[in-house]
Amino acid sequence: MRRIVVTEFMSLDGVFEAPGPEGAGYKYEGWTMNYGNEEFMKFKTEELMAADAQLLGRITYDGFAKAWPDRNGDEYSDKFNSMKKYVVSKTLKKAEWNNSEIIKKDAAKEIAKLKAEKGKDIIIYGSGQLVNFLLQLGLVEEYRILVYPMVLGIGKRLFDEKSYAKLKLIEATPFKTGVVALRYEPLK
Repeated sequence: MRRIVVTEFMSLDGVFEAPGPEGAGYKYEGWTMNYGNEEFMKFKTEELMAADAQLLGRITYDGFAKAWPDRNGDEYSDKFNSMKKYVVSKTLKKAEWNNSEIIKKDAAKEIAKLKAEKGKDIIIYGSGQLVNFLLQLGLVEEYRILVYPMVLGIGKRLFDEKSYAKLKLIEATPFKTGVVALRYEPLK
């Protein structure tokens, strides 16, 4: 059985909106960009290599589909672009990014089927609404929250007012840049 692993960039005050330079118009977009280094990239590459599929919400998919197809020639970009992508959306008409498939109906049932297949982890980046939906259904096996040493004050928070989960910390990894990777499993 496959695991769903949520991996998110988050400010100390819980903001996860626009961590990269996607041009979304958020006041502080790109707030993670000064914290990358070799140590961090090793962590993110190992995380990606442990997965063979991405599960994405529509907003994250749209941003990634614009940003990633032109990146290639390195292990991370090549894997990111070539792996299977499932986008959960009732409104997306066509998914043109390489190896993308739309889940339009009965997302909970379709995602449960994906989890039942043989394979590696299914990874979720961003996709806040989808993460909250899966949290409520108890379909996430691990949360990886990369906390950045900054307070943004405004912006979308990952977890909404319907979110509730008791979690167990399984690992905390500090990076030299001040970012801390926290890994949690839901308590059953």
